[in-house]
Amino acid sequence: MVLYEYPFNEGIRTMLRLEHLFNRLGQLIVREAPMDHHFALATLFEIMDVASRADLKSDLLKELDRHRAQLEAYRGNPSISEEVLDAVTSRLDRAFTGLNELNGKAGHQLTANEWLMSIRSRIGIPGGTCEFDLPAYHSWQQRSPERRRADLAGWAGTMAPLADALRVLLGLLRDSGVPHKVVAVGGQFQRGLPPGKTYHLLRVRMPLTEEELVPEITGHRLMVSVRMMRSDEEGRLRPAADDCSFELTLCA
Repeated sequence: MVLYEYPFNEGIRTMLRLEHLFNRLGQLIVREAPMDHHFALATLFEIMDVASRADLKSDLLKELDRHRAQLEAYRGNPSISEEVLDAVTSRLDRAFTGLNELNGKAGHQLTANEWLMSIRSRIGIPGGTCEFDLPAYHSWQQRSPERRRADLAGWAGTMAPLADALRVLLGLLRDSGVPHKVVAVGGQFQRGLPPGKTYHLLRVRMPLTEEELVPEITGHRLMVSVRMMRSDEEGRLRPAADDCSFELTLCA
C-alpha cells in the first residue's frame, strides 16, 4: 500500500515538511559514506530553514496544550482507560516541557558554530563545497564514520525537542481518523465535508499495482476531491478513467 497525505492548512503542511526532513536526517546519519553525511548536513540546514518561522514554536506549544486540555476532559469517563490517558498526557507533557525549554528557534544554537555556518552558506551553490572552497569540511569528511556520526547526532540533538513535539502531535492527529473504503468511479472521487467540523489532514492509502495510479488530491473546508492520474511515457500525469478503490481517512 502507498500512503499519500494532504494537509488542509499551512500549519500542518509545515509540520509534515519538518517530519519528512527529520525522517530523512535519521536515515542518513546512521550510514557511513561521507556523501551520505554531506546530505545529512544539507538536511539539517533545511530543517533550520523550515523551522525559522517566528511563530512555529508558540503554535506547537499551543497545540500541545490544547490536546492536553481535551484529553483531561475525559477524566472519569468509564469508557476511557485511565492508564492509556495517563500515558498520552505524559507524552504531551514531556513534549511541551522539552520544546518550551528550547532557547529560541530550532537550530538556534547551531548558528553560533562558524564552521557549520560556513558550510551552510555554500552548500546551496552548485559545487560550492569542493575541497578548495572548504578545506576544513573536506578534512572532516575524511574522519571515521563513527566520529562523523557523533558530530551529526550532537548537532541534530539540539533540535530533538522539535522532532518530539511533531511526533506526538502528528501521531495524535493521524490517530483521530477512521479509514473508510471508497471507490473513485471513472477515476474521480468527491465528498462533501460536514459543516461545523474542521479537518486538518486527509490520508489516501492505495494498493501498489502495475497501473501505478497516482491520486491528485484537492480539498478545502467543504469538500475533498481525488482524481486518479497515470504517468505517460514521458512521465507526465494524465487523467485515468479506471474505477479504483482506495482507503480514505479524514483527520480532525
